[in-house]
Amino acid sequence: MIDLKLLRENPDHLRRAIETKRVNIDLNRMIEIDERRRTLAREVDDLNTRRNAASKSIGQRIKAGENPETAKAEVRALGDKIAETEQELAKVETELTDLALMVPNTPHTSTPVGTSEEDNVEVARWGEKPKFDFAPKPHWELGESLDIVDLARGTKLSGSGFYCLKGLGSRLERALVSWFIDVHTRQYGYTEIMPPYLVNSKTMTGTGQLPKMAEDMYKVTADNGADDLWLIPTAEVPVTNLYQDEILDGSRLPIYHCAFSPCFRREAGSYGKDVRGFTRVHQFHKVEMVKFVKPETSYDELETLRAQAEFLLQQLGLHYRVLSLCSADLSFAAAKCYDLEVWAPGMDRFLEVSSCSNFEDFQARRANIRFKADQKSKPEFVHTLNGSGLALPRCVIAIMESYQQPDGTIKVPDVLVPYMGCEVIAPR
Repeated sequence: MIDLKLLRENPDHLRRAIETKRVNIDLNRMIEIDERRRTLAREVDDLNTRRNAASKSIGQRIKAGENPETAKAEVRALGDKIAETEQELAKVETELTDLALMVPNTPHTSTPVGTSEEDNVEVARWGEKPKFDFAPKPHWELGESLDIVDLARGTKLSGSGFYCLKGLGSRLERALVSWFIDVHTRQYGYTEIMPPYLVNSKTMTGTGQLPKMAEDMYKVTADNGADDLWLIPTAEVPVTNLYQDEILDGSRLPIYHCAFSPCFRREAGSYGKDVRGFTRVHQFHKVEMVKFVKPETSYDELETLRAQAEFLLQQLGLHYRVLSLCSADLSFAAAKCYDLEVWAPGMDRFLEVSSCSNFEDFQARRANIRFKADQKSKPEFVHTLNGSGLALPRCVIAIMESYQQPDGTIKVPDVLVPYMGCEVIAPR
């Protein structure tokens, strides 16, 4: 959530920043409501002051032998006016909050300004595209011939956008997850979390999924409408909200967590895209890295986060590029984001496997996550960051297509051999 001080003190800057994200927000209406809210709050304070004075005068009149009924009537009238004004204030505050929740985070000054994903800027590239002396196959053909992917039965079970891994395909994904977690926890000092996969609306609002992106999420509702639960779109949601409504000890920062989870997304805006294979699905697995840091360190932490995600791709020997997302392609909650895209030779294209984002204090304001630098300091909002480390199944796709061999088998990357228990994925 934005700092409302920015709305009051520099609305033109906020307006320009929002425009670069190509979001239509009526800031004038927000300014009007905010002014009305502050006016009503002052009226409530003034009325309370007057009622307190009138209440004191009752006792003074009694002591002086005067009739206190006039003062009592004034107290009752002021009480009614206070209740009426507080009721209006509550409505105005609700409207302001509803509008504020729809305002995206403002892009960082280093974020490229653009109008579409075509304006994303490539900032790094690692390795080379694998070369073959045969025509590389796409993953759906490899998966079928090796009997490690079952697209047809996944569709039969759940509909389009679902798939099944089997045999060494399942083991490959499980090996990746185990290796990812081991690197994050043993090498980088992340604490592993195994969070709930169902969360309430407050939690989804804290990280910015609600209310803006409700149509992309799966809501779980009982027949009587009693449940308020959503399937998580990423482990970012529960892990970031672990410290919701808490004040952290500043000496504990930075805090690093990682988590493996299934992710559930409707992909409502992508109907008809990537219909072959399993590059765009409604359920997939991902390992997430989440950071809680002091504001002055957050952009250094972003670069470290990106390097940690890149390390995984480098160890896997996969060719990739890094994009700095332009303002129009930036997510609702992010101030700056790097996308890591891995090369899939069978599809002849790059696939996103990680987004490393700095949200600054945007999520912390929504989830009310603060810290105190020391016991005498006032609480201030932490900065939150997250990055995929990494997302499946596109890593599986990139490995299948990059490590395919002329006989149709797939070589297992060296770092995964201890986890796989084999060096080659071959028909059984």
